Amino acid sequence: MDANSPIMSESNYAGQRPDENPSDVREQDRRYVWHPWSPISTDRSSLTISHGRDYLVWDIDGQEYIDGCSLNTTCGYGHPDVVNAVIQQLYTLHGVDISISSHEPVGRLAERLASYMPGTLLKTLFVNSGSEGIEAAMMIATSFWINFGETRNRVVAFARGYHGSTLLSRSLTALPRVGHPFQKPMPVDYVELPVRPGEIRHAEALPLLLNAFEQSIVSGSPPVAVVVEPFLNVGGGIVLPDGFLSGLRELCDRHNTLLIVDEIFTGYGRCGHMFMCQSENVEPDILVSSKGLGGGYVPIAATTVRQHIYDSFDKDPFIGGLRYGHTTSGHAVACAAALATLEVLEKENLIERARHFGKILVDRFASLAGRGNIVDIRGLGLILVIEMSSYEAARNVVSQAASKGLLLRQPGEAFMMVPPLTIDEAGIEEACRRLENVLGMS
Repeated sequence: MDANSPIMSESNYAGQRPDENPSDVREQDRRYVWHPWSPISTDRSSLTISHGRDYLVWDIDGQEYIDGCSLNTTCGYGHPDVVNAVIQQLYTLHGVDISISSHEPVGRLAERLASYMPGTLLKTLFVNSGSEGIEAAMMIATSFWINFGETRNRVVAFARGYHGSTLLSRSLTALPRVGHPFQKPMPVDYVELPVRPGEIRHAEALPLLLNAFEQSIVSGSPPVAVVVEPFLNVGGGIVLPDGFLSGLRELCDRHNTLLIVDEIFTGYGRCGHMFMCQSENVEPDILVSSKGLGGGYVPIAATTVRQHIYDSFDKDPFIGGLRYGHTTSGHAVACAAALATLEVLEKENLIERARHFGKILVDRFASLAGRGNIVDIRGLGLILVIEMSSYEAARNVVSQAASKGLLLRQPGEAFMMVPPLTIDEAGIEEACRRLENVLGMS
């Protein structure tokens, strides 16, 4: 993408169905679709997206928006390299069950991931979503100890962490809206932030945070693992202090437990590195990645483990391997999309661009911290977080921004701008202008 290209207009798009009737489309949605993580009183069809190009989307009324709420659109919308890779793979082989055979794209992708990973993180299990990736990681970690004759059933995790929406993954958090009515599969010790979200990223908070984790690790029987996100996304857009991951690695080594790093959101350039753990030269025992891997084109997730963990599964008494997987694990089309996404990530220098544009965003709004309803300004890679004084204040900004053509995310009392990594200077400037208009800066 040309970094100096102008913002695209809707006229650049030629694929919109001419017979679409917005009222019919919305009525169909209202009658039949159950939207996830949404109040049933909220009409999600009021914003119905019709099509997208790069970092822009249009709704069925023709209104243009800058996508600032992207969790997985690494390469933006309609990137020809990814689209063509998906089409070609569909014509060649859409997929087979890799529990009984294999195919060429899955091996190429696993090798590609191993080339990015630190140390001996070499073996990858592919699944379809981050939730499944965490489920797999917990199955692997628990089984690893059993493989050596030791039963462990306790986990340490952030209270504000978020690791997915399956029964086990949602049990790893204390966030109220992620709660469930079932018995927890295993005990979890939740680590609370020792200071306010806006203060935890500062150096003086690091020993407090590591001490809180150590106290949880030693508070009972040896845990299966410590499971953490390197950036608390759903938990409030919280940036953690430098040295946290390396300090946690040392704690896990000292107390003989596994470290599982959830890079479902931060992986593949979003945090300004291929993976956040690389910023501190940390080798987790298990690394789970997803969203950015397939660029949003096809669902895929990866659970990558150190070689000695993989090797231990020859001790499994039932099949001599991992008793976990899905019919569509390592789907050939998803692997092709992921390989193409990684090619674009490298070819277009999207990781470096994430750092560059992320700094521009934070610098642009930094002076607002402490003014009015704005509590804190922070960021990581191409993530801008603005913490407000209340949930309602953040909700108001998100709503007003949408009315001005800028889509934002809201984790609790904060809102985030997370555009596709392919956004250019013109897009960043226009996104800032629209947000400044909402915040009363222009």
